[in-house]
Amino acid sequence: MTPQHEPGRQRFTLPTTPLSVLDYELSAGRVVFTHTGVPPAYRGQGLAAKLVEAGLQWAREEGLKVVPACSYVQLYIQRHPEWQNLV
Repeated sequence: MTPQHEPGRQRFTLPTTPLSVLDYELSAGRVVFTHTGVPPAYRGQGLAAKLVEAGLQWAREEGLKVVPACSYVQLYIQRHPEWQNLV
């Protein structure tokens, strides 16, 4: 499964039922990741990590600073130092 970016809805998704999502808000050169959600039946499969990786890669490509308002995104960045320069 590959995350899809939906810029008009400010989110990244994976095609689970219901959708797995990483929501964000843009403001003045930064992206605030506000929520990561994966349905219970799909948890433990690394889907949230895939969403966050896609979001962080996009932020890096766009030259955006990251504000990890979502606790999962914050924990992911702490565990993966290669993304800490975006914060």
